[in-house]
Amino acid sequence: MKNQDVPPFRILLVEDEPHIAQGLVFNLEHEGFLVTHVETGEEALRELELAAYDLLVLDLMLPGISGLEVCRRVREKYPHLAILMVTALGEEHDRIAGLAEGADDYLPKPFNLDEFLLRVKAILRRVQRANGSAGQPRIHTFGDNRVDLQGARAETPRGSFDLTELEVKMLKVFFEREEELVTRRELLEKVWGMAPDTETRTLDNFIVRLRKYFEKNPARPVHFRTVRGRGYRFHRS
Repeated sequence: MKNQDVPPFRILLVEDEPHIAQGLVFNLEHEGFLVTHVETGEEALRELELAAYDLLVLDLMLPGISGLEVCRRVREKYPHLAILMVTALGEEHDRIAGLAEGADDYLPKPFNLDEFLLRVKAILRRVQRANGSAGQPRIHTFGDNRVDLQGARAETPRGSFDLTELEVKMLKVFFEREEELVTRRELLEKVWGMAPDTETRTLDNFIVRLRKYFEKNPARPVHFRTVRGRGYRFHRS
């Protein structure tokens, strides 16, 4: 799964047994994934409000809110988030219950580590296919920023926030044309559907907004640069 050109997948691991969690975090990070570990369902739901993830690895038996309840709530609020459920309960009716609540896959404990990693990679390959080619990932990172196009969510040093439909469209154009000149004409046509000769300050205002969101110093942009008299160019770093 390692690829320097593609931002690493982010995994949220919900596991209340420290020795199991430690081993899973170590091996997932060794494979190149970014991993956040929490021990309860309540912590998991709070974490999902703060950041975008590609995969939720969810233990069924948790203190407080059960894994099944977490799965149900997550599936309602984040329908595209992949979920791998793991549990010491290996009965068929437990597996069916997990899948019924929206889990993408199910792995009973104790499980083989190699099989676990294979399951994780298989799910994330499906995530890639569902969201475009490997060269066009759902999650984009640049500088200290992280953008989830499908979830319309951004994380920056200034905080996390939702993106509007037009902001998503504009960012998608820039990400697809990284380090290439994108003319004002192209942006007006692709984002707003306007005629190329339309005179409008809307585009300029949107560029100003993106710089306020994502640039450390909006007055001296590093990522969204102006090409005088022609358009703009996006740089990841």
